[in-house]
Amino acid sequence: MEDLNRVKPRVEKLRAEINRHNYLYYVLDSPEISDAEYDDLMRELKELEAKYPQFLTPDSPTQRVGAAPVAAFGVIEHPLPLLSLGNAFDKDELISWYNRTAKLLGKAQFDLVCEHKIDGLAVALTYVDRQLTTGATRGDGFRGEDVTQNLRTIRSIPLSVPREAPPRFEVRGEVFLPRAGFHKLNQERAAEGQPLFANPRNAAAGSVRQLDPRITAKRPLDIYIYALGYAEGKATPSSHWESMKYLKSLGFKVNPNNRHFGRIEQVEDYYHSWEKEKECLPYEADGIVVKVDSLEWQDSLGSVGHEPRWAIAYKFPAVQGTTRLVDIGISVGRTGTLNPYAILEPVAVGGVTIKQAALHNEDDIRRKDIRIGDTVIVQRAGEVIPEVVAPVKSKRSGKEKEFFLLEKIYDKDKKRPACPECRAEVFRPEGEVMYYCSNAACPTQVQQRLEHFTSRGAMDIRGIGESQSAMLLKEGLVKDIADLYYLKDKKDVLLKRERLAEKSVSNMLSAIEKSKDRPLDRLIFALGIRHVGDEMAEILAGEFHSLDKLADASREQLTSIPTVGPKIADSIIAFFRQEANRDIIKRLKAAGVRLEEKAVRPKEQSLAGMEFVITGRLEGFSRAEAEARVKALGGTTGSSVSQKTTYLVVGADPGSKLARARELGTKQLTEAEFLHLLETAK
Repeated sequence: MEDLNRVKPRVEKLRAEINRHNYLYYVLDSPEISDAEYDDLMRELKELEAKYPQFLTPDSPTQRVGAAPVAAFGVIEHPLPLLSLGNAFDKDELISWYNRTAKLLGKAQFDLVCEHKIDGLAVALTYVDRQLTTGATRGDGFRGEDVTQNLRTIRSIPLSVPREAPPRFEVRGEVFLPRAGFHKLNQERAAEGQPLFANPRNAAAGSVRQLDPRITAKRPLDIYIYALGYAEGKATPSSHWESMKYLKSLGFKVNPNNRHFGRIEQVEDYYHSWEKEKECLPYEADGIVVKVDSLEWQDSLGSVGHEPRWAIAYKFPAVQGTTRLVDIGISVGRTGTLNPYAILEPVAVGGVTIKQAALHNEDDIRRKDIRIGDTVIVQRAGEVIPEVVAPVKSKRSGKEKEFFLLEKIYDKDKKRPACPECRAEVFRPEGEVMYYCSNAACPTQVQQRLEHFTSRGAMDIRGIGESQSAMLLKEGLVKDIADLYYLKDKKDVLLKRERLAEKSVSNMLSAIEKSKDRPLDRLIFALGIRHVGDEMAEILAGEFHSLDKLADASREQLTSIPTVGPKIADSIIAFFRQEANRDIIKRLKAAGVRLEEKAVRPKEQSLAGMEFVITGRLEGFSRAEAEARVKALGGTTGSSVSQKTTYLVVGADPGSKLARARELGTKQLTEAEFLHLLETAK
């Protein structure tokens, strides 16, 4: 788990750079860097997101598969999130996914659909009364750019569909540039003196995000539809395979290389056949996508984090290259981990220029016998951060130097190893491989904790991202997370800051105020306790019902909880033992942040055995608050409607879950009926 934190400083820098260059390139059409340099930044960020799931907080760029929605296009909310896929890089990982899925389904065998994972841009197309009404990019998964006019120029996208189509439905597809079109486009750009696109994905994204649809129309974009997002008003097939055949009958372009299989062994054969022949394809593909065929089973499997359990990307083999290891740097993670990383002579691997790569930890460096100055093998595997695989010992000159972390960070003035950011003392817990900065107030850690605390999956304080966090800390307006709740007393100072207008400041302060009543599990997760993710936070909240009680819990009390082991227990105890953290909690309480929740006695669990699913926007409370109230009364919540769903709570602007509920005969509740049920269930 410690490895997950070491790349965060690099992520912070990438966020600002990518957001700025997205705006310059896609909105102003005035790039300051080459497409190859831009692609290097974007891919590095994506690789970090895929390799290090600790950074997958909903409001962070680590959740963005593409760029954040650009206001110049207009923003479209996705009724159902466009999730990203988990990855398998070898047969063992594929089989592990299959076995986990089989266990969850209670089925030893189930039908699968295999598709090529095309390197393009994911889009969602919505049709109402037979007409294409909107087209949106994936964006951050929850909201995308409205690129309807640009997508209308792609001739393989039907502008209208037959009468047999549902009154309202959404399809999802991958817009791409065929290899021939990509090379032709680059030739034209070279002739015009413009920077070249690094790869077809970047070219497709740039083409779709042109503000002038006439530019998009000149580019030979194509699309393959890969899913039916939702459909209302008419029954649709119950399997993914039949859905694809159905969409093809409506005029959508479906990849003819898709296949339907009954056994996992057939998936392996499909994968290996295309691994050998992928260069013959008219488009770029970096692997295959394997999906559970039954849509009902997809619903029951749901998702974990922001990845569906019912699908996985099985990537083609990694691409490797060799270069010189110039030096080994040290970064500081959110929990204080000191993380070594490789500083490389730039090398092109798989079409991407790599300048830094993962080294994991000092023990791993020693085990691989990697030395500064070595010629090393660098590996990329799909959307994964590059890593140093091994040294090429035959090329050693004898001048290479062994790496010792404590020597690297040795402070001659203090006569001891020190944190490279704040110069505080470092330590290595017994039984662990990572060294830590001992200073909870270390500036790098503080900024990362502040971003984590305000993130959507934690306290959900809108308006405080990376740039605002950095500004608040730099200006001395906050020193820790508790200080956020006292910013209202500094409104006049905030208004004097550049780019902070009256409305943005008011919105920020309003969001901070609203966050005071977040559920206890969200607060526990937001504190950033090492080894405590969102699921563990929910378990701890359900067990202790109070942050003060959790803070005072003994090791025996914590380890008596089935899912809490000694490592987690010790981490919780260590967190609350720090006086700085105790002080933060006192000030959170003084500011009015809710630190407890009602403990429900067993006899009050009147919703036990019931599952609730929510669709649409609720007016009285947030979805998280609604789900917390259900759980407080013994009920459970789901992300999709299935046979086991007891009630579908229908808010404003409901999505496809409503059609699914009607199809299954699931009972629906209005928000008023839902509130009445909660009140009478007490």
